[in-house]
Amino acid sequence: MTDTTTPRTPGRPGEPGSPAVPDIRLVVLDMAGTTVADGGLVERAFAAAAADLGVEPGSTDHAEKLAYVRATMGESKISVFRHLFGTEEDARRANAAFEKAYGELVDGGLVTPVPGAREAIEQLRTDGRTVVLTTGFARVTQDAILDALGWRDLVPLTLCPADAGGRGRPYPDMVLEAFLRTRAADAVHQVAVVGDTSYDVLSGVRAGAGLVAGVRTGAHSDEEFHAAGATHVLDSVTDLAALLRGER
Repeated sequence: MTDTTTPRTPGRPGEPGSPAVPDIRLVVLDMAGTTVADGGLVERAFAAAAADLGVEPGSTDHAEKLAYVRATMGESKISVFRHLFGTEEDARRANAAFEKAYGELVDGGLVTPVPGAREAIEQLRTDGRTVVLTTGFARVTQDAILDALGWRDLVPLTLCPADAGGRGRPYPDMVLEAFLRTRAADAVHQVAVVGDTSYDVLSGVRAGAGLVAGVRTGAHSDEEFHAAGATHVLDSVTDLAALLRGER
């Protein structure tokens, strides 16, 4: 007898090989690139962080570091800076400069919701599912984004790496923290994890989530999602509610 809660061969909903949709009670959503459109602010804030560490704009070093930032979209930013700058002191200095620059850009009105994202979250909640928003940014940046969008009361819980012991994606900690704090699901296969990067997907897979979806509104491709273990790939978070209701 087939266990319909177990993902099978990944595929798009409605295509041959697409997995059955499990009974999802808790939905863990990424922010930037998934529910929030930031128009490339990560790269602009990185430029400020790099300059603070003396990385010359236009240099080979700058280009290589920027390429790494692009490749690791979704990973905890402090982890990225530890890799790029070597010492903990330099990593924290770069991270502080990054967060300051990103926060100023957010305050300047340069973030918007992914089209339909707020309505999608509201629909998920109307359907009886608990929604948690997660990020690889620090709490101060996450709060700045929530304030800029007027999303403080949109969901019952938001999490950053510091809320889960300091480990961000691709570790499963934020997903499991959401599971433990909300008590919305009886088992991890009743959790859905959705994000725009392979790091989001990998964190969901490692947490044992029953549904792990990549969305095409951000950083990574279908191939990267499937390589990381995604059970589904969606055009946008706006497709999620219909998928969970079995309408896709």
